[in-house]
Amino acid sequence: MHYAEEEMQYHLQIHNGQVGKYVILPGDPKRCEKIAAYFEHPVLIADSREFVTYTGTLEGETVSVTSTGIGGPSAAIAMEELFKAGAHTFIRVGTCGGIETEVQSGDLVIATGAVRAEGTSREYAPIEYPAVANLDVICALREAARDQAIRFHTGVCRARTPLRTARAAGHAGGLHAAAALGAWKKMGCLASEMESAALFIVAQYLRVRCGAVFLTMANQEREVLGLSNPVVHDTDMAVRVGVEALKKLIAQDRMTKL
Repeated sequence: MHYAEEEMQYHLQIHNGQVGKYVILPGDPKRCEKIAAYFEHPVLIADSREFVTYTGTLEGETVSVTSTGIGGPSAAIAMEELFKAGAHTFIRVGTCGGIETEVQSGDLVIATGAVRAEGTSREYAPIEYPAVANLDVICALREAARDQAIRFHTGVCRARTPLRTARAAGHAGGLHAAAALGAWKKMGCLASEMESAALFIVAQYLRVRCGAVFLTMANQEREVLGLSNPVVHDTDMAVRVGVEALKKLIAQDRMTKL
C-alpha cells in the first residue's frame, strides 16, 4: 500500500493505518519485540529515535506496541501521534519504585491516578485538574491480574521528572521533594514513576482511554526499615496483564457495539 508523505507522523515515522486502535506503551524500546511476541503475526513498523513500533493482532483486532522512551515529553509525543494515526486505547506497561511498604519487589501496581509532580502535564491542563486513569482500563487490568493470580495493588502513583530520589539529592530541590514525598506517603501513594501523569492528562485532553500497570522493581522505603527489598527486573508479569487487559477491552467494545 502506498502512503502519502503528509500522512506520516514525524517522530514515530508511522502512517495512518499502520497501527491498531489499541496500543501498549512500554518505555524501553528493547521491550517492544518481547511484547509483540504476544501478538499474532507481529510486524516491525518503525524504529525512530526512542520510538519502536510493532503491529499485530489480538482476538482478530489490530493492535500495536510503541515505546515512549523516558519521561513525560516523549510519552506525550507518542500518544499524540498514535492518536493521529487512529489509536484510541492505551495501556502503559512499565516499572516503578514502591512507596507504600506493603508494595514489595515483584508486585504489580495498577494506577487509578497520578500525582502531577512533573512538567509535561502542565502544558495541557492547570495543576488542579486531576490525572486519572480510565475506569474501563483499570477494571480490565485488575481482572487480568486476578485471572492470573498475580499479586497487585491499585491506587495513586506519583509521577515526577527527576529519576534520582529525594534522599539522594542533597540540595534545596531535593529537600522540598523529600517533604512532598512525606505528604504522599501519608496519603497512601503506592509508587513512583515518570510517565503516568502526562499520559493520563494527554489522554483526557484527546478524549481517549489510558491506564497503566507497573512492575515494582524495588521499594526504598522498605530498605530504610530493614525489610526485604530485592531488585526485580523481569517485566513479563506486567506485560501479560497488559496484553490480557487489551483482550478484555476488545471483547467489551465488541459487545457494546452490538
